[in-house]
Amino acid sequence: MNPQDKLIIAGVEYGSRLLVGSGKYRDLAQTREATDAAAAEIVTVAIRRVNIGQDPHAPSLLDVLPPDQYTILPNTAGCYNAKDAVYTLQMARELLGGRKLVKLEVLGDEKSLFPNMPETLVAAETLVRDGFDVMVYCSDDPVQARLLEGIGCVAVMPLASLIGSGMGILNPWNLSLIIEQAKVPVLVDAGVGTASDAAIAMELGCDGVLMNSAIALAQDPVRMARAMRLAVQAGREAFLAGRMPRRFSASPSSPMAGRLQ
Repeated sequence: MNPQDKLIIAGVEYGSRLLVGSGKYRDLAQTREATDAAAAEIVTVAIRRVNIGQDPHAPSLLDVLPPDQYTILPNTAGCYNAKDAVYTLQMARELLGGRKLVKLEVLGDEKSLFPNMPETLVAAETLVRDGFDVMVYCSDDPVQARLLEGIGCVAVMPLASLIGSGMGILNPWNLSLIIEQAKVPVLVDAGVGTASDAAIAMELGCDGVLMNSAIALAQDPVRMARAMRLAVQAGREAFLAGRMPRRFSASPSSPMAGRLQ
């Protein structure tokens, strides 16, 4: 990878374009091992489900993923309205010593976990006004993505398919429209199932990919984390290289002109 090709979010440079979650692993030791295999620098944490200091008597994720080595990205998984999401991230800011970078997600229902966009927009506006740097989970709708960027979100994170489904990128055309118009980073969030999904997202021009289930629920999470790291790198390199044009007829690899008789 080109060391100069950095992901920049809210003015901070990151060498890795693979962001990972911290849930669903066998234990905290495996969480750390997989995170390292992914070479991830940003790790999302569901504040309502993972202990980062709320319970001083229980093991803390920060014991294995210390904030001086990783960017801990609190998220609002499990929130279904703007009020709960805002409160959750205000609490996270206190627990993490005032850090401003957060991931907002406001869900519409428990079955699909699809984003509730009206509540997401309300929460985003409140959080930006309160000084947060908001990365936001959203539908793959170019209009909604543009509204969120206009509010001041530092990154938009459209879903590729439903959270935890592993179905891959179901609508690459919408993602391409979002990428084409965006002036902030676009990261695929939700739906990645295997390495090829991550590579496709990067080949489309996404700035990064966030995943949890695809790694944590693999038969070998650490090996899958390594595969995802390589896929994101390969996809980014392919995007920067520029693919050959698609043709509707064959074109010989060895030109006929000038051939030896």
